[in-house]
Amino acid sequence: MRLITVNATVTASNDRDAEALRNRLTEKGTLLVNVMSAAGSGKTTLLSRIIRDMPEMKIGVMEADIASDVDAKTIEALGAEAIQVHTSGMCHMDAGMTAAAVDAMEGHADLLFLENVGNLICPAEYDTGAHLNMMLLSVPEGDDKPLKYPLMFQKSGALVITKTDALPYFTFDLDRCVERAKKLNPAVNVFPVSAKTGEGMEALEAYLRAETQKLSAKEF
Repeated sequence: MRLITVNATVTASNDRDAEALRNRLTEKGTLLVNVMSAAGSGKTTLLSRIIRDMPEMKIGVMEADIASDVDAKTIEALGAEAIQVHTSGMCHMDAGMTAAAVDAMEGHADLLFLENVGNLICPAEYDTGAHLNMMLLSVPEGDDKPLKYPLMFQKSGALVITKTDALPYFTFDLDRCVERAKKLNPAVNVFPVSAKTGEGMEALEAYLRAETQKLSAKEF
């Protein structure tokens, strides 16, 4: 498992850097998915399930954290390529930081995940060069988060509502949450899942396969 440290790039050039990275990955046939959420929403658990369920895909994961290498070790133990990215205290990844992490990956990936730093605010403000922004919201966090953190919902092409096996134990109105998210972003694709039980994972994984195939067909 490799570990790299990256620093924020100049914000004014971020959009250009993001577009250049997106084009480069498109030419390579690698779909980059930017995974955003609060800490503890289950990002690493979800990615671990996807890796186990999709053995036909070459999957890589860039784990972005302020410190530690726990998540990258978890992913690497499943046989996927993983690198740990330390962000020098920054609470987000930008396009330049993401490009540096991509360059540090050793093998080709059909599907490459960037597990962004865990919080619901600043990761949504920066284009990382990803083809798809995928946001996670866990049941224990509450169904009011679209009201409190609208930008991340507006920026995401996919909303994964995680830990649905915990619905009987929390006051979480799934329909109300989806309604609030759709009001902010009518085009968002919503996937209620439990990575623990596997419920809902088939639909999410079919979506990821379809997005990867679209990239191969140059439909992005």
